[in-house]
Amino acid sequence: MQPVLARSLAPWAVTSSRGRLHPEAEDSHRSPWQRDRDRIIHSRAFRRLQYKTQVFVFHEGDHFRTRLTHSIEVAQIARSLARRLDLDEDLAEALALAHDLGHPPFGHAGEEALDAAMRPHGGFDHNAQSLKHVTLLERRYAGFDGLNLTWETLEGLAKHNGPVRRPARYLAEYNARHDLELASHASAEAQVAAIADDIAYNNHDLEDGIRAGLFTVEEVAELPMPGAALAAARAAHAGLPEDRAAPEMVRRVIAAMINDVAEEAARRITALAPKSAADIRAAPAPVVVFSARMAEANAEVRAFLFERMYRHFRVNRATQKSKRALQMLFQLLHGGTQMLPDEWRRRAGESGTPAAAEVVCDYIAGMTDRFALEEHRRLTDPHVAG
Repeated sequence: MQPVLARSLAPWAVTSSRGRLHPEAEDSHRSPWQRDRDRIIHSRAFRRLQYKTQVFVFHEGDHFRTRLTHSIEVAQIARSLARRLDLDEDLAEALALAHDLGHPPFGHAGEEALDAAMRPHGGFDHNAQSLKHVTLLERRYAGFDGLNLTWETLEGLAKHNGPVRRPARYLAEYNARHDLELASHASAEAQVAAIADDIAYNNHDLEDGIRAGLFTVEEVAELPMPGAALAAARAAHAGLPEDRAAPEMVRRVIAAMINDVAEEAARRITALAPKSAADIRAAPAPVVVFSARMAEANAEVRAFLFERMYRHFRVNRATQKSKRALQMLFQLLHGGTQMLPDEWRRRAGESGTPAAAEVVCDYIAGMTDRFALEEHRRLTDPHVAG
């Protein structure tokens, strides 16, 4: 076995930190981003991802993805890509693990419900909520609220999808005291985490949709890219069992996407000729992206999922029930903050106010699917103890 050699990072990788909002002594055994990753993993918000939905409600099956398993899968893809591109793997991993911390229960249905409820108060944005969790809502440390993550990790959370032209209210408020340079692109490591999210999301939803019986592997194989991957798997494994066809197809598509991104990023970096991470941030366009061909193939997969999965009547029923549950929770708690747990009630203050709306939104956004359903029953069913 060949020994693992120490790697040198590319000149445009993030190699030093601008520090933390609250200064702390450095750890002699861990890099700043290893510490960030460890703090994220030990946070309450990260643990709650275990019972937060991707598409299916948590009780529908033990093998469907949750926000937690999705985040772990994104982190694996992000580390693979960061290594291919000679970037800092630990920063990419920390961002991948933290990117969904702000998602409310019930996936996009929950986000839509909270956004509608908060529309009079600036709306709801899960990216800003992720930043809020790690800078304010987590309360584990004696010296500060939040996790006191590095500037680079906070920057990546705020703008991993690109420059933020119209920041949500909390993001704007935080940025005023800790400038994350919202008008520029994020680091290459943050761009890696963002594209890893896209790769994991679509492919694993295909696998979950097949498992749920919403469509078959043969129907997915009618799409050019998954079809080619399935054909290659069957050519390599004669008599491929049906229960292994979908995983084989998905892993080959993921590998093809990683290769495509690595090659396209290398091409763009060569054309840009950056000399530092600052040059990546100042570039006119992101450098870690799909090629045009792969972007088109990915869009085809996304369109298939929208039609056959996200708009399936079973998913629509769960979506509508989830939305109604969260809307009712918000209305009841905003109009009656005396029903909030003690700590949250003290923060919310008077019922019906904008301040109360923000606290109620934070309370609901942090819930798991299971807790949200239980809280809904406690507040609406006279036979259930409060």
